Amino acid sequence: MGNNNQLLNRLKVDMQLHGMAENTQRSYAQHVSKFLEFSDKPAEKLDEQDVRMFLIDLMREGKVCNATINIYNAAIRFFFAVTLNRTMNYLQMPRFKKQKTLPVLLSRQEVQQLIMGCTNLKHKAFFLVAYGGGLRVSEIAALKVKDIDSKAMRIFVRSGKGGKDRYTILSNECLCALRDYWSVYRPKHRDGWLFLGQGKHAHITDKAVSDAFNNWIERIGVDKTVSIHSLRHAFATHLLEDGATIFQIKELLGHASLSSTTVYLHLANTTADVVSPADRFTIHD
Repeated sequence: MGNNNQLLNRLKVDMQLHGMAENTQRSYAQHVSKFLEFSDKPAEKLDEQDVRMFLIDLMREGKVCNATINIYNAAIRFFFAVTLNRTMNYLQMPRFKKQKTLPVLLSRQEVQQLIMGCTNLKHKAFFLVAYGGGLRVSEIAALKVKDIDSKAMRIFVRSGKGGKDRYTILSNECLCALRDYWSVYRPKHRDGWLFLGQGKHAHITDKAVSDAFNNWIERIGVDKTVSIHSLRHAFATHLLEDGATIFQIKELLGHASLSSTTVYLHLANTTADVVSPADRFTIHD
């Protein structure tokens, strides 16, 4: 176990040197730790067969989805390639093809129902940050007071996914909700966090933001399998329906590739003003 701890410490340093996001570092460390516990062998004796047995075991348990198994796979590959500095035959460790399923979309009415039905000023504020600006849950949690620019009506998102900074929209409704929140909560922290967690020693956690969303969705009776990220999807889709270009949305969301943004072309109601060719002639009187 002592050797495993040393390896995990080395892995942590390697991930920091590669500039990985904190969430990714935690995820990879947990996944590699489980792999080492499962294999129960000295690191120098681990090989592709050990990885294959571990991944097959995850599949047989049925407790994790294909996407999660791919994350285990990626974490273990990084561990071998960087921390152990070992070359492996990755064809022996294939990844699952990513399923191209569309996210479940909240309608405008459902978003309005959520926000108007939410009586907690803090929760309402970060719901409007998510829907009004398209922020990820980790970006909401890590917002600072100085990131809210009410003069230019924009939000500064620092170190988003991939370590990229960007600006996005600060809506009037969001600004009003933030001012209501500020007038009651008056968050004060030496690092300037906007949304403080329990104990007010650090910013709110991603889990706390997600739990608040799940609680309010259940309370208002929205019968859909959605998450806080669904507000980001709704932001992008509703912008597209309202005439924003896919390139504008890409920049607001902070996507590295346009292909990540084009999913919203499938979610938007693009048929609203389109006439079917079948209606260009009369069949039924």
